[in-house]
Amino acid sequence: MAERDRAVHRIPEILRDAGWTVCLVGEEQSGKLAQVTAGLRRGPDPSGSGKLITSGFSYWGLESTVAWAHACNDLYYPVMRESIASFSRRWRGLSERLPDGPLHYVSLGPGTGQKDQALLRSLDSRGHCGCYLPVDVSAEMLRLAQREALQHLHVPPADVLPVQLDFSMPANLDRLGTLVRSTVGDDPVVYSLLGNTLANFDSDTQLLTLLAEKLLRPQDRFLLEVASTAGQDEVAARAAAQEYENSPRFREFVTSALLQYTDLQIDMNSLTCEGLVEDDRALLIKVIYRNRTGAELELTLPDRSTVRFPDQDTIRLLLSRKYTRAGLEKMLVDARVTTVGETHEAGHTSFDRPAFGMTLLLLAKGDGVRPDGPNPFD
Repeated sequence: MAERDRAVHRIPEILRDAGWTVCLVGEEQSGKLAQVTAGLRRGPDPSGSGKLITSGFSYWGLESTVAWAHACNDLYYPVMRESIASFSRRWRGLSERLPDGPLHYVSLGPGTGQKDQALLRSLDSRGHCGCYLPVDVSAEMLRLAQREALQHLHVPPADVLPVQLDFSMPANLDRLGTLVRSTVGDDPVVYSLLGNTLANFDSDTQLLTLLAEKLLRPQDRFLLEVASTAGQDEVAARAAAQEYENSPRFREFVTSALLQYTDLQIDMNSLTCEGLVEDDRALLIKVIYRNRTGAELELTLPDRSTVRFPDQDTIRLLLSRKYTRAGLEKMLVDARVTTVGETHEAGHTSFDRPAFGMTLLLLAKGDGVRPDGPNPFD
């Protein structure tokens, strides 16, 4: 036992070599592959509501990670590129609203790590930087994010703990909450869900509610970044979809999952981005691959089984949203969180492009009880 303890204690020294990355794997990875297969086995649906690759698995694997990093730098993909470029400025408007004293940072879905670097740098400049725990379903994405986030920063290796975990599952959130509390004790934690990641989930309000219930304590804060829209009509929906469709790098990214999980020969002309109006809460964007061959195809899945892919059937590759103000406020009320601070940056607006933007919210746990009377946003 003593020998084992000494080996564990040597790890921070070993990690001074940048070629090493320690990663805590929080779930059985073979089960994740079964989830991918189940999504691709769903029945035919020409509307894009049948077969799908669920959120998170679009980024799972080396090819998808590299393709995502390239998409984030694509001049034709303003959604993410402008979000990264303006993050430091938007974050400065909120950083003064953080609790005093040491702060630990848990990044849910750290992406390329550029935003995490901006946040860690601001915490370090105030002497508030504690532990850094990036959390993602993809080990490759964690390694990419950690390398970028810690570049030119002097964060001790012992204070960095990447966690490979699907944080959209309630049981995993229970385990993550236990891990964080065991690591930091009663010190406050800043959690983040950036890059409009929340919008990629079918049950976005349910996920935000789970994150708040299972992770947040009164002393903690939650940094949420979402895409926003001032208009909500069919013209705005088409414009929102066009932002994704215009980017060659984004198209390569979303089809990388099909290359990884099926034997489908990709035809980029079969990829479409469809914009819809989702009640009064958001513009909904579906990225869909449609069989336009005129014949039924047979797909081989990772477990070597096959599934029918009829003519005009679809596979949904990605889901996203741009939220209205009313839709965002209703979601926060339903998730029982309160807004501590907010910054908003409108994107480039012209006569042929609606007013889209990015909203950054610093949230705290609510009192767990809905306000008296009906929800004013219902």
